[in-house]
Amino acid sequence: MIQIKTAHEIELMRASGLVTAGALKAVRAAVRPGVTTGELDAIAEDHIRSAGAVPNFLGYHGFTGTICASINDEVVHGIPNPDRTLAEGDNISIDCGAILQGWHSDSAITVSVGTPSAADVALLEVTERSMWAGLAKAVAGGRLTDISHAVEESITAHEHRYGIVDHYGGHGIGTEMHQDPHVLNYGRQGRGPKLVPGLALAIEPMVTVGDPATVELDDGWTVVTKDGSRAAHFEHSVAITPEGPWVLTAEDGGLAGLAPFGVTPRS
Repeated sequence: MIQIKTAHEIELMRASGLVTAGALKAVRAAVRPGVTTGELDAIAEDHIRSAGAVPNFLGYHGFTGTICASINDEVVHGIPNPDRTLAEGDNISIDCGAILQGWHSDSAITVSVGTPSAADVALLEVTERSMWAGLAKAVAGGRLTDISHAVEESITAHEHRYGIVDHYGGHGIGTEMHQDPHVLNYGRQGRGPKLVPGLALAIEPMVTVGDPATVELDDGWTVVTKDGSRAAHFEHSVAITPEGPWVLTAEDGGLAGLAPFGVTPRS
């Protein structure tokens, strides 16, 4: 079933979203050559718990981290490790979430370590913009695949043929981290459930420089590209409201990210 929230419940999700936003901001500030993914994980956990929330990744189906820390060819679900050190030129995807008063939030960023290459700058920009293109379609009266189509169209508009990772995608979110519906990052518009006020979704494109085919490592979590090409991952949780999209995990509610698409979020 698709969970529809009341206006008050969306407010509670916003409070959770701001905790996750703050955790990711703290982790981003700590990314540098020489830091370990275990240290980044501790920063995120400390921020979430200090805000009176709990990490929703920690213990999820046995996952051992507060964040997913995925480096270079790792697409998603990388396990934080106190012995794994970031190096100049790496890209790291950091996925994080919190539970506050029973309500979940989920967000992800990809950050370059040190000075990025031109190819990495382009990959991150393409992936993040595609996320915002999808979020701009999270409006009442639309259909779920309007979001999917906007993400795909944004990625395929570039001369370089970026890969869109199959199978993995966005999801509903609320009293559980993963709820119906599944949100693909590609597809024809005008299909799927109707977008109505009270629906909350996590929109999360995963884009590769090369072939989008992936495999899961023997740890049972980490998903990597088959061809070893680099990947990027961005994610925000958004609520559909009568006043427009409300990006729950963006500090400004989505104001800056949605502006290029001519969309004004709920303030």
